[in-house]
Amino acid sequence: MATCKSLMKFSPGTKALIQLIQTRSAQTASAPAAKSKPNLKKFEIYRWNPDKPGDKPKLQTYTVDLNDCGPMVLDGLIKIKNEQDATLTFRRSCREGICGSCSMNIDGTNTLACIYKINDNPNKSVKIYPLPHMYVVKDLVPDMSNFYAQYRSIEPYLKKKDVTDADIGKQSYLQSVEDRAKLDGLYECILCACCSTSCPSYWWNSDKYLGPAVLMQAYRWMIDSRDDFTEERLSQLEDGYSVYRCHTIMNCTKTCPKGLNPGQAIGEIKKLMMNYNTQKSAH
Repeated sequence: MATCKSLMKFSPGTKALIQLIQTRSAQTASAPAAKSKPNLKKFEIYRWNPDKPGDKPKLQTYTVDLNDCGPMVLDGLIKIKNEQDATLTFRRSCREGICGSCSMNIDGTNTLACIYKINDNPNKSVKIYPLPHMYVVKDLVPDMSNFYAQYRSIEPYLKKKDVTDADIGKQSYLQSVEDRAKLDGLYECILCACCSTSCPSYWWNSDKYLGPAVLMQAYRWMIDSRDDFTEERLSQLEDGYSVYRCHTIMNCTKTCPKGLNPGQAIGEIKKLMMNYNTQKSAH
């Protein structure tokens, strides 16, 4: 009624135009939304279930409509698990490239699924495998036990001499700006193991060679100005495998999803080892 009264104030031509607009608006509101053309992408995913007797590793193909999916590979994996196959198994947590949980081999590169974009080639599928040369727990989940044991072996924490447990928390250990800057490019490591599992030396000697990620963390504590155990840390690496199995192939640096340089850190350890051995022989 209010609409009719308001229309009486306008000329016949204006009334007709307003009525046409109202009619078109009503038709548009009631019409179903036009569906965009599906943007289908194939995901070829490594599958293996140890709980199935006789089950052999295989690639299983899934199809995802990218119009209804986030841009990252992890988005695709989550969509597949939620909507197509709840048995698909993988690790994930932060979804921001911080925790390192979703490390896997995607399209031939060790990387993090949460920050790796789905390739935009319509004719190319996304191929996803667990990190190479590691025992597989299930599907895309590698066994990280050895990796973490090696990390634990380097004692990745501040060590002070003449300090007892009772002294902890009573004193701040300060650094100069210059000493703090030496740790840049080292402390950012998230222990995703992408670098270590891209290293051929680690593939064949992972029981004795510590690998790029662990060695970079070892170096991080060696050069920390607050730490008093540099020589002791170096002495732990004197065997022919712990550090010297690195042949500077640099796969580690190339594949690091955080843009760090483990190869350089290992080179710096070798320099420290050289000086350490020289000083040791002089004594």
